[in-house]
Amino acid sequence: MNEQLVVAPSLTTQLPFLGLLPGLCLMSDFRTEFLQLAIQRNVLRFGEFTLKSGRISPYFFNAGLFNRGQDLALLGRFYAQAILAADLSIDLLFGPAYKGIPLASITAATLFSEHGIDLPYAFNRKEAKQHGEGGNIVGAPLAGRIAIIDDVITAGTAIRESAELIEQSGATCAAIVIALDRQERGTGTRSAVQEVQDSLNAQVISIATFSDLIDLLTTEGKSDLVQTMQEYRTQYGIHAS
Repeated sequence: MNEQLVVAPSLTTQLPFLGLLPGLCLMSDFRTEFLQLAIQRNVLRFGEFTLKSGRISPYFFNAGLFNRGQDLALLGRFYAQAILAADLSIDLLFGPAYKGIPLASITAATLFSEHGIDLPYAFNRKEAKQHGEGGNIVGAPLAGRIAIIDDVITAGTAIRESAELIEQSGATCAAIVIALDRQERGTGTRSAVQEVQDSLNAQVISIATFSDLIDLLTTEGKSDLVQTMQEYRTQYGIHAS
């Protein structure tokens, strides 16, 4: 991409309906804005949560609770800003079924409407269509350097399956863009994000990270919660990806 990086105006300037979210204190950093929205929507909650790994986590992130039109519009902006901030060189956005489909679509729309960057996008079906145009890819043909758009990387299975589809089409999985990086070890010494990054030789970027979350809580004076989060990071955390 040769497009010049454009710094977007503040959310309050272009999206005045944000006034409908009481308590959402917007700052210039899109990472902070994303985390504030996630907390406002109860997408990001604090307490004691038992993860599939058996770990007791002091927070839980469920992107499925971003379920309003306003949320989707803001997510498109946050993903677009993360892509621009990382200066990714990409030719197409790919959304893995199912959660990645609206995320890739709204990101493509936002890149064009707010930054003048017109990228094609595509997504996959879980099962190949046997009639009509057939196949399991919908949208633009997979070609060039592709960025996968998804919510999180847990085990990385869905991302690897998407990367395989991309490689089979003769394209390259150049990047993966996710909402939140927990920066947390898996069963070994590395995180799922680091393992995916290494195995696919693709850059993984996120709108926000666990470190960003701790910074926000520190700024807001949530000292008890910060201490709990720091203890969890000491036990299970990794260095930033």
